This record gives sequence, C-alpha cells and structure tokens, in this order.
Amino acid sequence: MKMNPLRISQFMNSNSDKFYSSYKLSDALADDKFSESAKMPETVTEEKQNEGPAETPKESRNIVLTGFGGLKTLKVLKKPEPKPAEGEVLISVKACGLNFVDLMVRQGVLEHPPKTPLTIGFECAGDVEAVGENTEGFAVNDRVIGFINYGAWGEKVTVQAKYVYKMPSNMSYQDGSALPMNYLAAYIMLFDIGNLKKGMTVFSHNIGGGVGNALGQLCKTVEDVNLYGTASEHKHEAVKDNVTNVFNRTSDYCQEVRKLSPEGVDIVLDCMCGEDTNKGISLLKPMGKYILYGSSNIVTGETKSFFSFAKSWWQVDKVSPIKLYDENKTISGFQLRNLAFQQNQDAYIRGVMNELFKLYTQGKIHPVIDSSYAFEDIADAMMKMHDRKNIGKLILDPTMEPKPKVQSAPSVEGASPPDQNKDDKEENKDGVVNGEQQ
Repeated sequence: MKMNPLRISQFMNSNSDKFYSSYKLSDALADDKFSESAKMPETVTEEKQNEGPAETPKESRNIVLTGFGGLKTLKVLKKPEPKPAEGEVLISVKACGLNFVDLMVRQGVLEHPPKTPLTIGFECAGDVEAVGENTEGFAVNDRVIGFINYGAWGEKVTVQAKYVYKMPSNMSYQDGSALPMNYLAAYIMLFDIGNLKKGMTVFSHNIGGGVGNALGQLCKTVEDVNLYGTASEHKHEAVKDNVTNVFNRTSDYCQEVRKLSPEGVDIVLDCMCGEDTNKGISLLKPMGKYILYGSSNIVTGETKSFFSFAKSWWQVDKVSPIKLYDENKTISGFQLRNLAFQQNQDAYIRGVMNELFKLYTQGKIHPVIDSSYAFEDIADAMMKMHDRKNIGKLILDPTMEPKPKVQSAPSVEGASPPDQNKDDKEENKDGVVNGEQQ
C-alpha cells in the first residue's frame, strides 16, 4: 500500500515538538544518571573513610549441643557475646551446675526436647556485667545466681531479671551454681508438697547426688525426722551422716525400710520412675505422699535407648483413683523447670530462694561439691554423673584450663596408630553402665 507523501509530511510536522521534548527529557535523565554515578564512588569512599576499620565483635565460649546422641554431640564453640535486652541481666559466668536432666537433654529423651544447636544448662553464678533497659534491682558487679531455661553454660549469659538472685556475701560462686536445681527442688518437695513436720519419715532415691544431699540437710532443719535413702555402695560412707539409714540401690530396699518402719513412710521422693514407682507407692503409710520428680531409669547408655524408655513406661502400673481413695494415699508430680518457665511461678520461686539464702547464711545448708571441670572436659563430667560416681554437685568452670589430652602411642614400633574412628563407632551403642556392656 502506498503512503501519501503529503500526509507523512503533515504528521512529522505536527509531532516534531513531541519527539523533540521526549528526546530532551530522556537526554536529561541520562545526564543526571551519569552525573550521580560519577559522584557515588567519591561519596562512598568518603563515608568509608569516616567509619574507620570495622570493630571485631567480642566472642565468648559456650557448650553447645549440636544434635542428640552421645558425648560427641557437645562442642565448645565461640559465639558473639550477647547483649541484655529490656528486663535482662548479662552475667559474666564463674560457675555452672551440671544435673542429670542435662544428660537427658543431650540424649533427646525429654518429652519436649529443644531444637539444636543450642547452648544448654539451667543454672550459673557470676558477676553482673551489664543491665538491660528498664531493669531494676541489679547493678554492675553484683554477685548473682542465674536460673534459665537452657543457655547457662557460657562465659557470658543473659538471664531475665525475674530469674536472677543476689547471692549472700558469704556464698561462693560454686555454691551459688549448685543451689537452684537441687535445693529449690528439695525444699519445695519436702515443705510445700510433702508438708514435712516433726516426727515424719522420708524415703528418697540417689541420696548421694545433688538433690539427695540437699534433702539430707533440709530434713535436719526439722526435729525428729528420719530419712532413708538408696545410693551406690561406694557412696555409703560419704552420706551416712546425712541419713538415718542408707541402702544399696540394687537391694530389696522396700523390705529393709519395712523392717525399720513397719507402717511405711510419710513421703517418698522418686527420681527413678519405672518399677521404682510401684515400690514407692507401696511404701506409703496412710496419709502418705508419693512425689515423682524424675525418670532417670530411662537413661542406661550413652545414647537414647528405646528399649529402656519402653521398659520404664511399661513397668509403671495404672493407678486407680479408687484405690488411692481407699488407702488414703496421695500421688504428686513435680517439674521445677515447667513450674518456673512455663507456669510463670517466678515470684513463688524467688520466695523459696530467699528462704534458702537464710538457711545458708545461718549455716544450716551448704552444697556438697564433688568436683569441678573445664568446659572442654564436659564429656568427663557427664560420664562421671552417668556412672553415678559423683557424691554431691558437679561444677563446670569456664575459667579452668582443660585437662591435657593423652594420646595413646602404638604398642609396637611401626604399627599402625589406633583406629581414629573407634569412638565414633562405639558412640551409638546402648547399655554401657559403669564401663560394662549390659
């Protein structure tokens, strides 16, 4: 099709201003962009010069659970130092407490395990290094105890102020880190749940551990209280002054208790569960109280055992409310961390801590410290607790130097070195108790 030259000429004339304006606008924008791009390097360079070299963030060491399983899931790692948020306190940690529940956390046998990786641990003691905004009652350099739902095993730890407690002037950092998990539990179970009074009889398992030593000392604050307990045989001599009678944990302790107290006992404190639950309930006298506060029977090896877990659950008989009604017995459960962090009983717990501080100042209670370990030696500390060789509290000290690692040399000159992967192969085997394969 042919175009009329006259029409083309008219169209070009009528739109020439538009084309020219469009050209000028785009040209101006291009010039502006070029001008800005030419200026940008100078501006950035000037800003960088004003900023100076970037500061290297401070780091602190933490014991981190990298996954569930054996001892090698625990690593000492450096992380950026935390800063206290509003309502928090930053603690420079001097001592941390190790508890049996930490072994259960590592194995992943808790009903609601945490997500990994994370810094574990529930209690620590140290000095206040900084205080968050709108946080009252604490100042830098205050000597304090921190109670936290995971995260206590670090050189620097932030804790909500409502779970931070000023230590008495005569309390050491080790004693402070031994107080929350053991003495809070023992005091609440004896006095607030068990209603301990003059002339009562108490039975408890693991009387040589941290909670057991706390129970022994607290029972002595009430007149004419008998305390019976179980412990590994090698602990009997060390705990005999804390208890009325101590029995071997593998013996028929029910029969032994009945010989001493034919009617039974007033309070049973059970951290074992499994078959020991049924035995504990059977030991109660009328108006007696059974209190379950742990389930250590499910921990039999270095890693989680589904057989042990199922066995412990299966061995617990169904409890008939009518039978409890007929026999005038009470069954209770106590989980300190849930009480504090899930059920928000921080004010109640602070009141109990204040009572414990009074007893400590009066010399009526004093934590029994078994030994202290460097962060890097956490595996040794856990194995000692797992094998039930500790008498009292195990402490983790971030200021301690780790033990030198001993490397075994080949027994024959020129022989190949020992299998480097042997520990990894053995790590996932269950049933290692006291160094013997079960």
